[in-house]
Amino acid sequence: MAVRQKTDITERLTPLVNKYRSRCLWFLREDFFPGNMREALLVLDNIEKHGDREAFIEARRIREWLSPISSAASAS
Repeated sequence: MAVRQKTDITERLTPLVNKYRSRCLWFLREDFFPGNMREALLVLDNIEKHGDREAFIEARRIREWLSPISSAASAS
């Protein structure tokens, strides 16, 4: 299992958050970026729920990339 570093997660999520902030994440502070796994998953949930098809696909790809981490965290 590859361990994802916080910087790797931030690098993957930051462009997505910036791209969909006004459409899907308008209720979050303008300077908000996910700081932990729970926040990352919350952001992905909202992008999948409130975005278009492209947003859903992009968020789902990142969720799958994060999947080994979230599965490991819930298993321990």
